[in-house]
Amino acid sequence: MKHIKPMPPAIGIFCFALIVRVIYNNTVAYHYYPLHDSAYYQGIAFHLLNEHCFCLESYVPTVARAPLWPFTIAGISLIFGPSDYFARLFLSLIGSGTCVLVYLFARDLFGWRIGVLAGVFAAIYPELYIYDGWLYTESLYTFLLFAVCYGLYRLQRTPERNWQIWITCGVLLGLLSLTRQNGIIVIGVFIVWANIMVWQKVLSWRVTARGVLVTTLIAFVLIAPWTIRNYLVSRTFIPVAIIDGGVLLGAYNNEALTRASYMGGPKGTWINPIVSRPDIVRPFPLHTCTPPCEVAREAAFKDAAVQWIRANLSVMPHLLELHFINMWQPDTYESDLPTVRFPQQQPTQLVLRMMKTWPIYLFILAAFGLAVTLWRWRELLFIYFMIFLTIAQNIIYYGIPRFRAPIEPMLILLAAGFIWSLTYNKKGTIRWMIDKIRHKDQISTNTPGQSDSSLTSSETFTGNEQIITSDK
Repeated sequence: MKHIKPMPPAIGIFCFALIVRVIYNNTVAYHYYPLHDSAYYQGIAFHLLNEHCFCLESYVPTVARAPLWPFTIAGISLIFGPSDYFARLFLSLIGSGTCVLVYLFARDLFGWRIGVLAGVFAAIYPELYIYDGWLYTESLYTFLLFAVCYGLYRLQRTPERNWQIWITCGVLLGLLSLTRQNGIIVIGVFIVWANIMVWQKVLSWRVTARGVLVTTLIAFVLIAPWTIRNYLVSRTFIPVAIIDGGVLLGAYNNEALTRASYMGGPKGTWINPIVSRPDIVRPFPLHTCTPPCEVAREAAFKDAAVQWIRANLSVMPHLLELHFINMWQPDTYESDLPTVRFPQQQPTQLVLRMMKTWPIYLFILAAFGLAVTLWRWRELLFIYFMIFLTIAQNIIYYGIPRFRAPIEPMLILLAAGFIWSLTYNKKGTIRWMIDKIRHKDQISTNTPGQSDSSLTSSETFTGNEQIITSDK
């Protein structure tokens, strides 16, 4: 029965979240078809099916994209046909799984009532389900990262019987890295986390040493075949993908300081290097760049970005500040997002209003939640690491709301912690501290002001109590 009881809320939250996402895909995203990065991922998937080539263009291999999502689209297309709709339904299942993880995590930390509240909020929170309606990697990456966070938390709960969790975390870290190349950094953070857990005596060093070895080995075994493939086509060591140069060049240029990437948008984001630095882009072919060409192009882009930074050190603090601020813009704007492409639809208007307001409330609650749950830092340490890492990456590269997506479930978890602290009378919570202060006030109020009559009644009560005892 212990294994059955948690299931009904989890199933209910999954079904509710799935209904929300299916409705979104059949209303706001009804007319959606892939553009920009979505089209790149789908194009690679179709080349995999038709030419057995991981290519952006026909028979021209690429090392500029991580493989897991294109391979997933290819598998879905092989079964259901070349339609983006079924890939979006798959993302809806993944997003619903994220909501279940939010419920499980919050339940284990704060009790099942707060867990259900957090899971339901995750199901209807717009900045989670909008990513289940287009073919970007946000939804898949967010699910895998949050699953790693929950798995590592479970390791602390069952330190001696956890080999299945160590193995699962290894698989998740490998898949995370194959979804986005910066997922490899999470493996390094995981090793740091494990050492701190040993230092704090949360985990034993022998079990942890073996577990870390097994987990990292599994992750690298999953990544290794793709690394070998990249070396064979490019003659360069590329663990997953190479795209940092283009990102840096688009973020560090004169245009990024003076213009927005879209009308009415914030400055300090990413301007396509074709527009911002055509002099650097021009020597490289746009559509037929082979893997060695891509490696040379990314190196040239990175060098140009570094040179710009060195020549503009005086404006760097302002630019980095913009990166941080832009990350916390409440609503996500992407040219391929259904809410941007089909803004006149009535359902879209509702979602847009939610996107502009709900994240602000979540940020406030999460900030308070971070403050009131710091005393439980051991349980939440990996969450803290992931939030800090995401912020750091946004500052270094560039910040937009979409890049905040991996930590949205973590913000919901922290907000749930604040509500728990207000409503649960357990040691360390806000309610516990308030009740403790009230109790002290009552004692201090009654003690010095005791009257003779109260004393007499007390003595009388004691006497009566003695009489009753003697009668018995």
